[in-house]
Order: sequence, then structure tokens, then C-alpha cells
Amino acid sequence: MLIGELARRSGVSVRMLRHYDSLGLVSPSGRTPGGYREYAATDLRRLMHVESLRSLGLPLAAVKRALDDDGFSPLGLLDELRDSARRRIAADTDLLGRLDELRSAEPAGWEDAVRVVNLLNAVRSGSGARRQQAVLAHDGGIAAVPGSALAEVLLAEEDANVAGALRWALAQNPAGGVDVLAAGLTAADAGTRRRAVAALAELGGAEAQAALRGALDDGDTEVCERVAVALGSAGDAAAVPTLVRMVIDGRRDVEAAETLARLVHAGPVTADEVVAALCGAAGHGCGADTLAVTDEGSGSGDAPTAVLLRVAQAMAEVGGHASRQALGALALHQDRVVATTAEVILRQIAGGDAT
Repeated sequence: MLIGELARRSGVSVRMLRHYDSLGLVSPSGRTPGGYREYAATDLRRLMHVESLRSLGLPLAAVKRALDDDGFSPLGLLDELRDSARRRIAADTDLLGRLDELRSAEPAGWEDAVRVVNLLNAVRSGSGARRQQAVLAHDGGIAAVPGSALAEVLLAEEDANVAGALRWALAQNPAGGVDVLAAGLTAADAGTRRRAVAALAELGGAEAQAALRGALDDGDTEVCERVAVALGSAGDAAAVPTLVRMVIDGRRDVEAAETLARLVHAGPVTADEVVAALCGAAGHGCGADTLAVTDEGSGSGDAPTAVLLRVAQAMAEVGGHASRQALGALALHQDRVVATTAEVILRQIAGGDAT
């Protein structure tokens, strides 16, 4: 068959068939007396093989090698093609995300669209100074950037100053941000989860609080503690067990005690409940005859001096009759440091009540 007929049968253009011939990829088996290309059935089969391999994304040189080299293994080449496909998918996904961001900004015209794109590019800049400047220098224009886009940038931001500026910007335009930050709470990277907690805590609101509540059992201690402080500050009693454990363990114990006090004053838990939780976590309750003291806190359940001192300080923050009663018991404790500290706190409470 001549080249025109081959083109009709295969759907490959005459121009491409000539190109294949010049590369030695699909050459005619013969020529007519007039010098025209004449293709045989075997040439058509080879052409179909070429088109099949091209459909996988193989370059023409690789297609020729695959067809001509009997020892050629496709596995390595297929792996390369898979990697290339993944890169294209990632690039297309990124492009789709940027288009979604731009669409959600609802630009009034192309000038607005260009401004939003420039702002998005600036907040994703490789320079921390430029990222911060982009947020602060465009305090009016930054409102045009969707909250979801700001939240995504914030989750990846490791510069504390830039992160603070981004949290401020997100507070100006939070729409869609909570969902992105909530997804960030499930990220594999603990740093990302911590940034999500900080941003959700600053945003506040019922949706942010609900998202934070689900992270109270995070595998990262710092994430759990940040969540507990954020929830407690928002008046959520679900934070109490973690806050109590922070006091016992001496991890941000002052902040935890202050947060427990805020919870009591806000009303979701009573002072009696908090004091009971503190005493129970310390060992055996806060009776003077039941709490032994060790220097190191052995595994026997005895409370070390440092723990009792932190518990006493927490009770000073919480206040109330239950705290005074427990402090009275600690004032009779066999350890003089514990007893003296409890006495001082009781006098301070009494002085405050008197005024």
C-alpha cells in the first residue's frame, strides 16, 4: 500500500509517516518503480506498535529502541514514565488548586485577578522577609486572598514572625480557613500540627473549637498541651485532664494552672472537681495522712515534693473552699517545704479575702 492508504488505515498523518521513515522508526518495505513508498502488512503492524507505545508517553527514541532491541526490558522505562506521570499530576493538581483559589477570590476583573495572583506568589516566596512584607504591606489587599489559601501557606510557614502575620491576615478573612487548618491537625509532621493548633486557637469559634477537641489525644505531647490550653481558654471542660497532667508533670504547669482557674471562673467545671482531679493525679488525694513524699517519686504512687508544690500553686490559682481545705491538709504535711508553701499560700488567700 502507498503512504496515503496507510495514513487512512492507521489514522497517522502522511507528514508523521514521513517523519517516522526519516528516523528509521517505520520505514516502507519497498518502493514502487516510480520511487514511491510502498508499505506491507508488517509495516502496518509495526506502526500500530509505535502508536501504542507513544500513547504511554514514550519518546520516539525509546520507542525505536524498544522495538529494535530484543533484549530491551520495559520495567525501568515504565518506572520512569510512572514518575513522569506523577510529576505531571502534581503540577496539574497545583495548578487546579491555584485556579480554585483565584476563583474563590471572585475577582471583579483581570486587574483584580492579577493582584490576587501576585499576592499569592508573594506569600509563597522563598524569602521570609518578603512573605511577611507581602502580608503587612497589603493589609487592605490581603483580604482578597481566600482564607483557605492563607491557611495552607500558614501550615507550611516555619518562620515565627511570618506565621504571626499570616495568622493576623487569616483572622481578617477566615472563610474556608478552619477546614484547611482542621486537615492540618492530621498531618504526619508534628510541626504542621502545632501550627494548625496555634492558628485555630487564634481564630476561635465553635468550628475551630470542635476541630481542636479532636486533637486532644495527639501523639505529640506539645500538640496535646497546646490544644488543652486553647480549649481551656475557650471554656471547654474537655481540656481538664490534660491540664491536670501538665501540672503534675511540670510541663507549662503555670500556664496550665492559670487555664484551670479560668475554667473554674467561667463555670464549666467547679473548683471541687479540679481540686479532686489534681489530688487524684498527685497520688492518693490531698489528705495530710495519705500523701507520702519522696525525693524522686518512685513508682510506688508516692508524690514527690516537686509535684505537691506544683499542685499547691495550682490550687492557689483555682481558689475556692476545696482548694483551701486541701492546702490546709498540705500545711500539715511531713515535708517542711510542702507545708511551708501551703501555709504561705493560705495566708495569701486569707489576705486577699480580707481585702
